[in-house]
Amino acid sequence: MTLQKAIHDFINHLETVKHYALHTIKAYTNDLMQFHECMDNKHQKFSIDIDRITKDNIQNYLSGLVRYGMAKRTISRKIATFRAFFKFCLRSGWINQDPSTTLVFPKLDKPLPQFLNEQEILNALKTVNTDTREGVRDRAILELFYGTGMRLSELVQMNIADLDFQSGTVRVIGKGSKDRILPLGQQCIRMLRIYSDKREAFKPVFNEPAFFLNLSGKRLSARGVQYIVKRWLAVVSEKTKLSPHVLRHSFATHLLDRGADLRAVKDLLGHESLSTTQVYTHLTVDRLRQVYKQAFPRAEE
Repeated sequence: MTLQKAIHDFINHLETVKHYALHTIKAYTNDLMQFHECMDNKHQKFSIDIDRITKDNIQNYLSGLVRYGMAKRTISRKIATFRAFFKFCLRSGWINQDPSTTLVFPKLDKPLPQFLNEQEILNALKTVNTDTREGVRDRAILELFYGTGMRLSELVQMNIADLDFQSGTVRVIGKGSKDRILPLGQQCIRMLRIYSDKREAFKPVFNEPAFFLNLSGKRLSARGVQYIVKRWLAVVSEKTKLSPHVLRHSFATHLLDRGADLRAVKDLLGHESLSTTQVYTHLTVDRLRQVYKQAFPRAEE
């Protein structure tokens, strides 16, 4: 079995059996055909058999891409492509040993999350026109995201029964279907009460349990919430990725800025590991460093 024929059969398998998305198939095809071209050139245009490819062949190819400055994330994707391809070849009986199993994924640098400062958040909240039912709903959504740090999926799944105004808390269902109870601030409670009183104006469909509704009286979708958040944040910020996650990141960053315990922030965000929450400490340290350089007279000596 030649490498070219194996690639053809693998891509056909992804299309007809796995029904992968077109852009995914295109990425697999490009990755494998680039490797094929490299191997073909090394063997003076003679078709190489799939069972002759070794780990060193793949590793040397990837090392060359690294030397040419290819991004780590792209290298990781190519390794994932090789893993899937050679696993398919092994199952098909074309090779006796998978040369890709010991390939090591490069350690990716985690990008620091984007957030807005406190004044930007305040300006965004003030910008929302609460004279309309949609405005009241939108303001309540922004207040809830920023006031609790909940995820987009958690807000979308929220039902009327999850809110407890008496105790000032909301129950959310996080990752792994794990629920947690989040406290609500007074401003957030006030806005949620106002929306709750106007919820009937959206004419909810019969027995609709969702707290936030669209104009058809049904549960507001994730896409709808994303549009709402982006619309109002774009008024006060020129950042490119203005999503509900920006409000979640802002919530965590502002808590730490004001001295909140890292473990408490972890629990509020619903993180499994403290290391996931520690990314926010980089943001607060960077800001403290800027303040130090600007304010301390001997900082630049």
